[in-house]
Amino acid sequence: MTRASQPTTAYAETPRSRCEFYRRECSLPTVIEPDTGRITMKTGFVGAVMMPTELARRVKTTLEMRGVAPLPIIGHPRAGVWTFLVRSDIRPIGDPAVVPQLWRARVVVIREGDIALPSPVPDALMARTWVSPAISKFRPSGAVVLECARACLPEQWTE
Repeated sequence: MTRASQPTTAYAETPRSRCEFYRRECSLPTVIEPDTGRITMKTGFVGAVMMPTELARRVKTTLEMRGVAPLPIIGHPRAGVWTFLVRSDIRPIGDPAVVPQLWRARVVVIREGDIALPSPVPDALMARTWVSPAISKFRPSGAVVLECARACLPEQWTE
């Protein structure tokens, strides 16, 4: 009788296989950066709203209670922030009082640039991880996430 062969590395998840999953299943425009091996995507079709973890937890809970799910959320443990991947439907903020409110709360809308996504390669710095993984093409409205974040702010920040 022969021993069962060990699993081959062909079935191990790699940055390339993860990048393909993001593209095929989640419609995220991902690439692998040749210099670093990081998985990134350009914003445009997809945007992001970044905020401190404590506020983000309240936003996530509120959105889930409203039935808005699944929520693709990237956690940045060392920085203490979460990034919600959203549809790019956030209009420029018209109310001048809202901008400083969001600034004080450290809520950032990412409309242009690159967003790094979690990779299957071990990250010694634990720079990013999935709080709630991207598993489909669904992304919540950026406008709804931003509205929810404002509603979840402590009362003294909304005055």
